[in-house]
Amino acid sequence: MPGMDDLIRAVEPEAALEIPEFEPGDIIRVYERISEGTRERLQPFEGVVLRRSGGGARKMVTVRKIAAGVGVERTFPLHHKIERIEVVRRNSIRQARPYWLRRVTRLHKIG
Repeated sequence: MPGMDDLIRAVEPEAALEIPEFEPGDIIRVYERISEGTRERLQPFEGVVLRRSGGGARKMVTVRKIAAGVGVERTFPLHHKIERIEVVRRNSIRQARPYWLRRVTRLHKIG
């Protein structure tokens, strides 16, 4: 009898999106498809990667940016409504989930 994991993998669609290599701490730009009525447009969201989670078609990435002096975080499912991802800048940090970046006001100044 097949396990539940085997059934999930059989049902999951293959990933059609080419995801570039990026790690937590990198600055990326995510282009998300937004549908407004009958129209569709791309909306970019640029920020620092706080974490990656999941596997297969359930991969998620959490991105944080500062907008008008307020920190904004979004968690994107990578295989749903994402057009493309660009790596703006690579940073080297020593943690897998750098939540301390929430306290940093100038996120683009990571060195």
